Amino acid sequence: MHFPDFFEQAPPEAPVSFHVEDLADFHTPDEKRITDWLLAVASAENVPFREVQYIFCSDEYLREVNVEYLNHDYYTDIITFPYADDAIHGDLFISVDRVQDNAQTLQVSFEQELHRVMVHGVLHLAGYGDKTEADAALMRSKENQYIEML
Repeated sequence: MHFPDFFEQAPPEAPVSFHVEDLADFHTPDEKRITDWLLAVASAENVPFREVQYIFCSDEYLREVNVEYLNHDYYTDIITFPYADDAIHGDLFISVDRVQDNAQTLQVSFEQELHRVMVHGVLHLAGYGDKTEADAALMRSKENQYIEML
C-alpha cells in the first residue's frame, strides 16, 4: 500500500519533529526528552531510526485523514504512515481528543496516555502489529516496557 508523503520538504534537522494541526491550546511535549527516549526505543529494538514526524491534531482532522487515505470512517487515537520496511521512518498522526478521552477512561494522566500512543506508533514503524489478540498483547507489553524507560 502506498502512503502519502505529507511533508515533501528537506529532512528535518532532528530525527523526530513535532507539528500541530488545528489545535489552539496544545503544546508539544518536551521534544529533547521524547526524542532521546524514542531513539533509545529504536536501539533496544535493534531497528535503525531514520525519521519520525508527529502531527498532533483533533478528532475531526484525524478522521478526515482516516477517510481520505485509509477509507475508514471512524475516530482513532493514532494513524501510522510508514515509509520504510527496514527502519523507523514515518508520519504519526495523533488525535489529542482521543488521547484525552482514553486517559480519562483508563484513569491515567494525559501525559502517560500520550506517551503510550507515541511509542505505539514507533513500535508499528519497528514492525509490530496489533490486529490479533496475541499481537496486541505483545504491543501493550512493549508499550509498558518503554514507558518505564521514560
